Amino acid sequence: MSAERIHLVRHGEVYNPGRVLYERLPGFRLSDDGRRMALAAAEHVRGLERPVGALLCSPLQRTQESAEPFAELFGLEPRLDERVIEPTNVFAGMRMSRALRKPWNWYHLRRPALPSWGEPYAQVVERMRAALDEVWHATPAEGEGAGDVVIVSHQAPIWLTHLSVAGLPLQHDPRTRRCALSSVTSFERVGDVWREVSYAEPAQTQGAVDVGAV
Repeated sequence: MSAERIHLVRHGEVYNPGRVLYERLPGFRLSDDGRRMALAAAEHVRGLERPVGALLCSPLQRTQESAEPFAELFGLEPRLDERVIEPTNVFAGMRMSRALRKPWNWYHLRRPALPSWGEPYAQVVERMRAALDEVWHATPAEGEGAGDVVIVSHQAPIWLTHLSVAGLPLQHDPRTRRCALSSVTSFERVGDVWREVSYAEPAQTQGAVDVGAV
């Protein structure tokens, strides 16, 4: 037997007064509003009235903090998984609007399909799908530890997983991603085929600072 459903949850708002791309940089924690967003996501999943048998998260501070409400509501210990971490990019620590004014940074935009500014999209999908496949097989559908799986991750890995499952090209404009703060994108697997079954934005994000992903 295997897990019923996997919910990919994006972290909440990050305290980012400089509005930089925080990528994998240390010290970027949730804001107070971000903690409320994370709680809203956890309450949304609890409201589905489906058992949750496993909780995974990226090892970055913002995802660990976003996993805390899930751990409390479902009585689970989060497991850190490097495969669901934020992709690397050369603009880490920069404010994107300023970085693009400098001609020497334009070189990094030469191959958007890869993308040339960071970890290849195909590599992100490969590690995300490996994590999904492994936890799906490892989580029982019945008995102790049974139920759905929650994975707290980041905008780019979640959106790329969506594109991959939908059979769409991985190249895209990062500004067009449908992956709001503390959103919940849910998948099921039939045989060897993943399919997306729902997308929800349970948190109030109006006015939130959301400039940390590329």
